[in-house]
Parts: sequence; structure tokens; C-alpha cells
Amino acid sequence: MNKEKKEASTRIQTSILNGVEKKALIYLANRQPQWMTSNILTVIGMMGAIIISLGYILSQINLNYLWVSSLGFVINWYGDSLDGTLARIRNRQRPVFGYYLDHTMDIVNEFFIFIGLGVSTLIHFELSMLLFIVYLMLTVNVSINAHLKKEFKLTYAKLGPTEFRVVAILVNTIYIYSHALHSFTLPLSYGGKEIILSSFDLMGIAVLFILLTMYVVTIINDIKDYNKIDPPC
Repeated sequence: MNKEKKEASTRIQTSILNGVEKKALIYLANRQPQWMTSNILTVIGMMGAIIISLGYILSQINLNYLWVSSLGFVINWYGDSLDGTLARIRNRQRPVFGYYLDHTMDIVNEFFIFIGLGVSTLIHFELSMLLFIVYLMLTVNVSINAHLKKEFKLTYAKLGPTEFRVVAILVNTIYIYSHALHSFTLPLSYGGKEIILSSFDLMGIAVLFILLTMYVVTIINDIKDYNKIDPPC
């Protein structure tokens, strides 16, 4: 491994919790046992995603299983966020291998999460898959910009993966304790069929709208940037 090799893309992290999170990750990285490696942390992050998925699926039996999902979000954060910090603290970065593994596992993790959410009775499966697709669209755009602009943007509108995890945990907690939320239904007619939306569906639609808005705004700004970088003849 070439320790002198630097990351090809500049990391852009401007999320709300970035300052606090960075200090927490450095604190945790300095206290990891020697046997802990970035690859092990990546696996822990994946296990967290599987736990999230199982918690959502089991919530059909008892809503208290949403606590399991919330625990999974914490485990996922621990593994997914700490792996890169540990490598930098120990000066064991592997920019190419690390980039590939990290982003491949991100997709795998989100697949588990959205599948679990869709299989549960909390939200319509089709809506969960739409959320997953838009997430993939944002991820592809990040990868394109990392290659062409050498910018690896981790946040949109001051929101990053950590903020979304916090929101998910808050939503789970509120949903468990609010009878009004998990008993709410909104019947709609579409194409001659009746569709019943839950409060989780409505929250999912709101998140979908926010993600789509982020995507459209980002694409418009990127087109302007690339037009300046590569102007017409």
C-alpha cells in the first residue's frame, strides 16, 4: 500500500452535524482496539443495515421492533462513518480500494434498508422502491462529480447520511408512541382502485419530494458548472 497516495477527490461535508460528528469519530477512532480495522467496520455497518431491515419487517408483529431498527441505524452509523476515519487516523488509507468498497457497500446497505421498509406494512412497497431509486440517482450523480469535478459531495441542503439516520430514529420513536399516527389512514382512488395510505406513506412521499427536489436542483447547478468547464465551441 502506498501511504503517500492521496484521495483523488476533495470531500465536501457541510452537514448540520458535521462538526460534532467529526470530533466524535476522531475520539472513537483513537480508542479502537488494534484488531479493529476499516474493513471490519464496513462489515459492522452492513450488519447494522440488516438489523434495520429486520426491525422494519418484524414491526408487522409488534411496533416495538422499530427500536431494533433504531439500534440498527446507530450500528450502521458506527461502522459506515468510522471506517474511513480509522484509516486516516492510522495512516492506512487505500483510496482506490476504500472508495470502491465503501460506495459498493453503501448501495448494499440501502438495498437492505429499503427492502425491509417495503416488505413491512408501514409503507407501500412501490413507494419504498421509488425512494431507493431516487437515492441511487443521487449516488450516481455524486460518483460522476467525484470523477469529473474531483469533488466528493456528502451533503445536500445541509443534510447528509447522519442527519437522515437521526430523522429516521426520531420518526420511529414518534411512531411507536403516537397511536394517532399508526392508526391514521387516507383512502384514495386511483385507476379504479382504492389505495390506502398510512402516515408512514405520507412521510415517505414527503421525503421522496425532498430528494427529487435536491436531485433536480443539483443537476441544474452541475449543468451550469460543466458548461463553464467545457464551454461550447
